[in-house]
Amino acid sequence: MPREQFRREVEKELTGREVEPHEIIYFKLYKSQSPIVEQAIETAALMLGSDKSRGYCLEMICADFLAGANLDNGNPEILLQSALRFFKFLPGEERQTFLHHVTEKAS
Repeated sequence: MPREQFRREVEKELTGREVEPHEIIYFKLYKSQSPIVEQAIETAALMLGSDKSRGYCLEMICADFLAGANLDNGNPEILLQSALRFFKFLPGEERQTFLHHVTEKAS
């Protein structure tokens, strides 16, 4: 068994959670950019729940960007995947409201 797979299996056994393979990504931000990025991540954490990781919040920000960028003549599959991911974060009552609106518009 490869070392990384073994580590994930041990962590799963100890924590009871499935751990997705990950990597650390570094990139340079100018000091003028940092407050905007921090504010976006903090806002996403408020919307998604403060228990979500910064990486997860950044992923959702990127998914939102891709969904918006693909509205006109883009890849409809990316838009669909983004909408499905956001739908998962709606509380139960809002999910029902959303589904009501979608089915109403479809008929």
